[in-house]
Amino acid sequence: MNLGKIWDKYGMWIAMGFMMLMMFSYSIEWLRVGVGHGIDTLFNPLVTTFNIPFYILIVILSAFTGLYSSIIQKYTIDYSKMTESQERMKEFQTEYREATLSQDEKKIKKLEAKRDRVMKEQMELSQQQFKPMAYILVFTVPIFFWLLYRLSHTTSTITLPYYGVHALNDAIIWVIPAWILWYMICSITLSQVIRKALNIGGI
Repeated sequence: MNLGKIWDKYGMWIAMGFMMLMMFSYSIEWLRVGVGHGIDTLFNPLVTTFNIPFYILIVILSAFTGLYSSIIQKYTIDYSKMTESQERMKEFQTEYREATLSQDEKKIKKLEAKRDRVMKEQMELSQQQFKPMAYILVFTVPIFFWLLYRLSHTTSTITLPYYGVHALNDAIIWVIPAWILWYMICSITLSQVIRKALNIGGI
């Protein structure tokens, strides 16, 4: 069995396992600190030489992650096929609902036979979406390790709308620190701009 067939059959589980492993690595302090320190040798001049404020670095990194995430998704996800599949699912759901309301048993049985094929297609598309996530995490997790490493060596603050001035490590929403909230805002906003500029479809 070649790698392509292995991925087609077990891709979703492989990707999920890899994602769990990458997330688990956050709890391994020596690994998190070691990777963060290693990357710091590359990124440190941005902080010490160019004196870029840390909240601006988060903007830059969120733009960078948004760019490579969008490019990876563009070349690993068939958006035209996904759109067609979603349209077929909507049509199926509409037909099935109408047949149920009209109690058309003959049509219901026909649609039930079709349902397995439609659900299988949806499952295959779901598996397709897991593949880019594994690639994206390979780049994203080390960046987060570096952010955590630098945050342990900085007292930078940020001014957030409605929340005022806070240290980047301050919990803002429940246990979510200010830097994570800022990263999410920047990432979501910039990713939409990047996807529009690259003409990348939505999921």
